[in-house]
Amino acid sequence: KCLAESDAQIPLEEIKVDENMCFVEEPIEIVERDVKKLKRQRIPLVKVRWNSRQGAEYTWEREDQFKTRYPHLFTSTSSTVAS
Repeated sequence: KCLAESDAQIPLEEIKVDENMCFVEEPIEIVERDVKKLKRQRIPLVKVRWNSRQGAEYTWEREDQFKTRYPHLFTSTSSTVAS
C-alpha cells in the first residue's frame, strides 16, 4: 500500500511528454517581478515557478524574452514591476 502526499501528486492532465517520451517542463506562474539595475540600463526580470519532476523549481528570467515564449502568463492586468 502506498500513501502519497496529496501536494506531491500531479494530476494526469498536467503531465506532458514530447515525441521522445521525455517529461516537458513548463512554467506554471510568475511569482515575483524585479528590475536589475546596471549602470546605463534596467532589465525587467520575472521569477517563474516551473512544473518539475523534482518538485517546485524557481528561476529568474528576462521578462521580454519570457513574454514572447509564454504570453499566456502575462494576461493579468497587473503589469507593474517592483523596483
